[in-house]
Amino acid sequence: QLQLVESGGGLVQPGGSLRLSCAVSGLSLDRYTAAWFRQTPGKEREGLSCIASGDGSTNYVDSAQGRFTISRDKAKNTVFLQMNGLKPEDTGVYYCAVTLSYYCANYVIYEYEYWGQGTQVTVAS
Repeated sequence: QLQLVESGGGLVQPGGSLRLSCAVSGLSLDRYTAAWFRQTPGKEREGLSCIASGDGSTNYVDSAQGRFTISRDKAKNTVFLQMNGLKPEDTGVYYCAVTLSYYCANYVIYEYEYWGQGTQVTVAS
């Protein structure tokens, strides 16, 4: 059964950290590039970071660069997003998604075939 299940969200104070996990079943991260997206109130869903299936190379958008780190455990077929220095504007629902691609090239939503259900992250004091 194909599933992407996110976990690790919650309430954190500004400046704090969270580590999100995305457990993937039914497909292999050896073939699928994975990405993290975020939907904040009043805004469209945006890509944050991706990790390529082929060589594990990573990409970050400006808002994530330097604060977020994407990684994967291929043995567990799980993708992670370590988030440090969280800000109130990081509040939103975080989704992992995968696309059948060798490369980590873009965050075009419709090109990502499978999505998790999302996990809520709230940054507030």
